[in-house]
Order: sequence, then C-alpha cells, then structure tokens
Amino acid sequence: MEFLHLYLFFQLNLVNKFVLVCQGCDPGQERHGCRIQQGRCFCGYGCYSEYRYSSKEECRKALKGRQNDACQRIPCLHNGACTQTSQDQGYKCHCEGTGYYGSCCQHACPTPGALNPGARFPHECVVI
Repeated sequence: MEFLHLYLFFQLNLVNKFVLVCQGCDPGQERHGCRIQQGRCFCGYGCYSEYRYSSKEECRKALKGRQNDACQRIPCLHNGACTQTSQDQGYKCHCEGTGYYGSCCQHACPTPGALNPGARFPHECVVI
C-alpha cells in the first residue's frame, strides 16, 4: 500500500511539472500558493506570477481590501478565464479550449492548413 501512495505522489508531481512547463513558467518560478479568480480565492500549484499569495488567508485579506479587481471588467473575450496576476496589466486570460488565442482571447484559432510557412501554431489552440 505504501508503494502505491509513493507511486501516485510521483505521478502527480510529474503531471504538475508537465502542466507548469506547458503553461510556460520560467525555471524556479513555480510555487504552491493562491490567486484571485472570478472574485474568489483559489489555491494550487502554478507560476509565481499567477499564484501571488502564499496562503488562502493572505488571499482573502487581499480580496477583502481590493477595490479594483482587474477581472471585474471582463477583459477576456469568448469565455476566456481571467486570473489576477502581479504582472503589469494585473490579469491574465486563459484561452485554452475556447477556440481563440491572444492576450484577451481575441484571435480565432487558425486551421492547421491555413498557417503561413514558418508560422507558429498558438499553444492555446492545441486540442488534446
């Protein structure tokens, strides 16, 4: 039984690291923390810039004292998910699964055959 727990721990850790690589965290910039999303605190593992609060209590205090929620003005189009960040604009749009990409999910995903030679296919448009 202990082996199974150890095996599952390593598998989940591997999956978490893979997800972080896919999301584009710089090396050493991942952490367990909390973030404000859709007016609530969510805790998990991700990039430092998105999980800016070290605990749920710290996140709740920030949420309670926050007067300007960058996501309240709904900057993400086409059902993109908005997350507050410590980056300049104060939010990040997650466009995966919407059929759109861009800083505000404003560009329709291209079909693979419609790309110009040498153009990169947006990672938000990859469907697994």
